[in-house]
Amino acid sequence: MATYDAHGALPGGGPGPWGDPVTIRYDKRDVLLYAVGVGIEALRYVYEGHPAFSVFPTFPIRWGGAGAPIDETRVPRSPGPLNIDAERYLQMLHPLPVEGEVQVRSRLIGVHPRGKGNGFVESESTVTDADGNVCIRMVNGSFRRGVEKLGDIAPFEGAGQTFSEKLSTPDVAPDVNVQAHIASNQAHIYRLSGDYNPLHIDPESARFGGFDEPILHGLCTFGHCAHLLLAELCDGDAARFRKIKVRFSSPVMLNDDLKVLAWHDGPGRVLFEARVDDRTVVSNAYFEYQ
Repeated sequence: MATYDAHGALPGGGPGPWGDPVTIRYDKRDVLLYAVGVGIEALRYVYEGHPAFSVFPTFPIRWGGAGAPIDETRVPRSPGPLNIDAERYLQMLHPLPVEGEVQVRSRLIGVHPRGKGNGFVESESTVTDADGNVCIRMVNGSFRRGVEKLGDIAPFEGAGQTFSEKLSTPDVAPDVNVQAHIASNQAHIYRLSGDYNPLHIDPESARFGGFDEPILHGLCTFGHCAHLLLAELCDGDAARFRKIKVRFSSPVMLNDDLKVLAWHDGPGRVLFEARVDDRTVVSNAYFEYQ
């Protein structure tokens, strides 16, 4: 197990050790439920009888950090409503099977203090299928809050590695402009994929977390961005997906209209952001594809 210095940092500023593999089993129902939970309507992801039925690439995002060795006495967890996704990265190296068993390995790569009782914690994970193919690489950053109000989740000084980066979109009209309506029960559906944080369904928990009402899961917003861009840039073909990275800047609420704006940044890459009205909800983001 990793140990930390007086500031909660990894020794030498490097990543911690890989944890033991965690076995995860899933079936077609799990794949279908995730796709519906992030608002996908394309039959190739929501109908198991479709000739091109496949796993949507961001399906394993909930497994990020599984089994990572973290000393909870030095990096304590926040209560559910105070633990918020800050940044996520997912790379597809090989398609996942539509059902079966995979192994997830994770390690801690950075702990960055942010005032008393607050920290930005980053971990890296890989997903390997039964044939030994590394299918997915993920990095997740969570903001662990110890105060009632939402803190600043921009990068801040601290020891250890960081996967966070600042990206700016061009000051010109976007090349891509797509949007989706967030249904009034979208969080209710998405949580059935395994994210039961009460922040997203219970009004009292939402108020404890500093919000007037339950907010949409950040990872549901993540899935919406991915499927909107894949549909627009790749005709919805999962085989062409390569990478997506986001920073969650502001919460999305139920019944919001989520707009994704993207700018070409070289072959097979766009910079993007997501907005609700004039409010930026996803920033410092890119999407790469074949």
